[in-house]
Amino acid sequence: MIPGVVLWLTFIVGVILSFVRPLWVVVFIICFSFYWLLRVIYFIVYLVVSWGRFRHDVTVDWFEKLRTECQDWRRVRHLIFLPTYREPIEVLRSTFEGLVASAYPTDRFIVVLAGEERAGREVFLERAAAIQREFGERMDIHVTVHPADLPNEIPGKGSNLHDAGQQAVAAIDRLGIPYEDVIVSAFDVDTVVHPQYFACLTWTFLHHPDRLHTSYQPIALYNNNMWESPAFLRVAAFGTSFWLLTELARPDRLFTFSSHSMPLPALLDVGFWEKDIVTEDSRIFLQCFIRYGGAYTVTPLFVPVSMYTAKAESLWGSVVNLYKQQRRWAWGVEHFPYMLWHFTVGAGKRIVWRKKVKYLWNLGEGMYSWASAPIILFVFSRLPLAQLRGVAADTVLAQNAPFVLQWLLGIAMVGIFASAMLSLTLIPRRPTGTHPASILILIFQWLLLPVTLICFGAIPAIEAQTRLMLGKYLGFYVAEKKK
Repeated sequence: MIPGVVLWLTFIVGVILSFVRPLWVVVFIICFSFYWLLRVIYFIVYLVVSWGRFRHDVTVDWFEKLRTECQDWRRVRHLIFLPTYREPIEVLRSTFEGLVASAYPTDRFIVVLAGEERAGREVFLERAAAIQREFGERMDIHVTVHPADLPNEIPGKGSNLHDAGQQAVAAIDRLGIPYEDVIVSAFDVDTVVHPQYFACLTWTFLHHPDRLHTSYQPIALYNNNMWESPAFLRVAAFGTSFWLLTELARPDRLFTFSSHSMPLPALLDVGFWEKDIVTEDSRIFLQCFIRYGGAYTVTPLFVPVSMYTAKAESLWGSVVNLYKQQRRWAWGVEHFPYMLWHFTVGAGKRIVWRKKVKYLWNLGEGMYSWASAPIILFVFSRLPLAQLRGVAADTVLAQNAPFVLQWLLGIAMVGIFASAMLSLTLIPRRPTGTHPASILILIFQWLLLPVTLICFGAIPAIEAQTRLMLGKYLGFYVAEKKK
């Protein structure tokens, strides 16, 4: 209940004091705006640092480095999970085409295409058979079907991965592959890897001083259908990529997110992915972090993977898709009570208190700011000023507050400008037939950022934290994906 209670106390007390003690609220909003300005500066600095690493690493021939620097690289095998629900064959095909285009030899891949019985067994098996006919000669493809209505689980990616993981390990045992030579990649099914991704991952794995106690997090771009997506979807997608870029520059506070990789022994030590939660992508890191008493990290990779935006057939469908996707990501607040509990029992007791405080603060403050900052900056900032009367309205603070707020928020808009400029370097090549002037839309679309932050940032995050507070738990929502 803690995250939701703190959030709603902020809103309720802020509204009441706006009428009772508006000057107090004005002081708070000025302080908060200054804090947000520091956050924007922090964002820009780390974004530029990670962007520089990205621009360098995508030009490196990682496979050549691997071949020349690592004599035993061929012993490393990649176990790749692709859990799917109702994605069309075109989406599956583009994912496998990305795997085939890898610089890394595809005979080192073991790919698990994991379908859901509840989505229609026959339809999935028909699509899986088509994929095997097209790509089965290039890589080892295993097909699994997650049964419906199993006990003690919720339908979703985590439960599907849990079931598929057990079947895949049985296949690894039959092949006689040592566990310590297997890197597991848990991908969203629409993930198209950069040609150098697996070479970079393998090189990093072989050079890591503690390779079996770290996960590997790439940059997540949403370029697969970027040009076909509405402006608000593009802004939201870039916002997610930029947030992850800033986190990659600070690996000491990094969680795994969306598509990522990890060593098989660690996955086995924690008993696979949890099957009764929504945010399994970041929970798997916490499972390992707690299992090893804090001696587990996330290693950033600056070679990207690319996925789809939440574009649907219709504009309204895209709005609904994006909202539910953001709400699902905001449901990561469920990790807060998980950490509070597990940090006090079992192996969690061995974690030093500084790490416990850091991870609780990073998650708690991040979720709080996600839900509250746009509301405070763009809505609450006007309410107390409108309520100032009499002596309070004549004070120096009251007279200058509008100008101070305008100045602070104006400087903070530099973050929007930086985002607009950097986004132009991350978009895929303009498709044939697209008007050259469309590049201007990619710049001016950032004017939608305040609306996007409220409608597809704060509101779904508020709903997620309120649901957790009230015990109205979310299930897993699969965003529609259209090629």
